[in-house]
Amino acid sequence: MLEANIKAQLKAYLERLVQPIELVASLDDGAKSRELHGLLEEVATLSDKVTLRVDGSNARRPSFGVSLKGETPRVHFAGIPMGHEFTSLVLALLQVSGYAPKLEEGVISQIKAIEGKFSFETFISLSCHNCPDVVQALNTMAVLNPNFEAVMIDGALFQAEVDARQIMGVPSIYLNGELFGQGRMGVEEILAKVDTGAAVREAEKLNQKGVFDVLVVGGGPAGASAAIYAARKGIRTGVVAERFGGQVMDTMAIENFISVKATDGPKLAAGLEQHVRDYDVDVMNLQRAVGLEPAATPGGLHTVKLASGATLQSRSVILSTGARWREMGVPGEQQYKTKGVAFCPHCDGPLFKGKRVAVIGGGNSGVEAAIDLAGIVAHVTLLEFADTLRADAVLQKKLHSLPNVKVITSAQTTEVTGDGSKVDGLSYKDRVSGAAHHIELEGIFVQIGLLPNTDFLKDVVKLSPRGEIEVDARGETSVPGVFAAGDATTVPYKQIIIAMGEGAKASLGAFDHLIRTSAPA
Repeated sequence: MLEANIKAQLKAYLERLVQPIELVASLDDGAKSRELHGLLEEVATLSDKVTLRVDGSNARRPSFGVSLKGETPRVHFAGIPMGHEFTSLVLALLQVSGYAPKLEEGVISQIKAIEGKFSFETFISLSCHNCPDVVQALNTMAVLNPNFEAVMIDGALFQAEVDARQIMGVPSIYLNGELFGQGRMGVEEILAKVDTGAAVREAEKLNQKGVFDVLVVGGGPAGASAAIYAARKGIRTGVVAERFGGQVMDTMAIENFISVKATDGPKLAAGLEQHVRDYDVDVMNLQRAVGLEPAATPGGLHTVKLASGATLQSRSVILSTGARWREMGVPGEQQYKTKGVAFCPHCDGPLFKGKRVAVIGGGNSGVEAAIDLAGIVAHVTLLEFADTLRADAVLQKKLHSLPNVKVITSAQTTEVTGDGSKVDGLSYKDRVSGAAHHIELEGIFVQIGLLPNTDFLKDVVKLSPRGEIEVDARGETSVPGVFAAGDATTVPYKQIIIAMGEGAKASLGAFDHLIRTSAPA
């Protein structure tokens, strides 16, 4: 089942196993059980510290657990962990055997100290690039604390459970049978939710921070670049980010990052964070900025307020808050979000296998989404507000060659309809004739661009009519000492490589500001 090069790599990893482990499989007579059995047999042959049992009693079949030999498994996989989840399998094998996870000592101690009973179920799709973060985080917690149990469930393989729980977006995480969260979550985010006192303790720690020379708000490409350029100047630099990596974490394929032929968002984001941490930068992750109080006097201190209640002060600030998916703003959209209204075709597409979906948006993102979904779903209807598609010609040619895709232009979406629990259709108006139409379908993928994360900056810095931060040639905003970079600004062409350059420029501008404001009169 495994290709020769993958087997060789896996064998090398398994040489790091610390203690003997068991794979305990629960199988039936189906083809997927035979496929899983074959995979587990291959794994077991690659190390004498791995044994396979097929007498598991798990009701989900095919599935298997990983445990130390003779112990009851707390890490489970319901499905065949290939695709993006193969890394989750490799890490589970290593960590269950005693191989130390790459976490800070304080985080490990916090996990081990949690009391209670935590049974996590994570519904995933094998094409989802966000799902492994959740699976690996929960597996690690289950390894470190016997009060935790974690199971990965392939939604495409256990469709009956997906339908029963009306899951229409992945990753969907359940704790003790109740919905716990949806979307990408790491160890620290999960800890913040299960350890109720963690947020208060973290806020108290942040309040004790000293004054920064440069405080970067946002951890995407612009923020990472700004932090690195500031740290290299030898000044006190901090980064406060709601999610390090930002929108890049949701980007699947990156093929225009100069000198790197191909990569993906999570890989690039991990590289950005590691590069930042190689310098003396105080990284404060999982912290959302909700306010900015500019310095009262030239050269004074700016105050950044966080959702946790903490405040940070700095002599200069670089705003790189990025952007989020733009929503349609029509009736029914909010009600049916994650119940048929989705934004990531790579993650959620497999949940709509054999169903009818719509894609809203005729730019590159929308057309690429329609092409990808056409290989999974029964039918795709692409709706574009303008009278022509805006995507590159090569993408349009591919789209029009697909037999199960219909393109409707001059279409203004007016409503998302549903039965109260899930989407059942979409209404739109023909902008030429004015006629109203309704399409029966089960899913809607919104791909209409981005909205800057600048709501908390209204009446603080000057914003454009689109809500973007206005900046000058040096990246400075309307407030002296406050700079901005990336997708949240008026700089055109929202591209990763441009954001990085703008982050560097804003950082150099901030450094120049510090020199000028600290010089004697």
